Amino acid sequence: MRNLKLIAVFVCFISLTAFTVTGTAGYDIGDIATDFSLQNIDGKKVSLSDYNTAKGFIVVFTCNTCPYAVAYEDRIEALNKKYASKGYPVIAIMPNDTDVKPGDNMQAMQARAKAKGFTFPYLMDEGQKIYPQYGATKTPHVYVLEKTTKGNVVKYIGAIDDNYQDASLVKTKYVENAVNALLEGKEVEQTKTRAIGCSIKVKR
Repeated sequence: MRNLKLIAVFVCFISLTAFTVTGTAGYDIGDIATDFSLQNIDGKKVSLSDYNTAKGFIVVFTCNTCPYAVAYEDRIEALNKKYASKGYPVIAIMPNDTDVKPGDNMQAMQARAKAKGFTFPYLMDEGQKIYPQYGATKTPHVYVLEKTTKGNVVKYIGAIDDNYQDASLVKTKYVENAVNALLEGKEVEQTKTRAIGCSIKVKR
């Protein structure tokens, strides 16, 4: 009987450990985000290291086909127009598998960016290697990074604001609050929120 109890405890421990590992995949607040080199809609490769004068970045995992992402397009553009000149440009990354979602392929990305007049880079996560590093699960899913001597430190993870349906009804602008705090040399008060959007599409 005692052996059975020990086995049960061991199995429980292993299960909890496995759950913990799964639950902590991707970056957490305070982690250093590694750089990447991804193809932009203009055919050129873009890396965070290209932005010599940046103070940080607003990294947004988004796409063409998710209704939530589409609802936020104008707000993502507004973030870039407001903060790029202050040192926090938007870097948009399309994470979906394009065999699963053909409407998110490079040609579609180029067409969408032209139609909407995007002023930020819109990058393809070819091979889906970058979004798992970040731990992104939705489109849109935002990571605010602060450039430091140690690297690009993750300062905020989550949603853009608290109302995807109607920008005029937004009460809390999570990303703006985070960037404003960093620009003022303060700590971000609300470092995490739940990203609301479509699941990132992968081959099954």
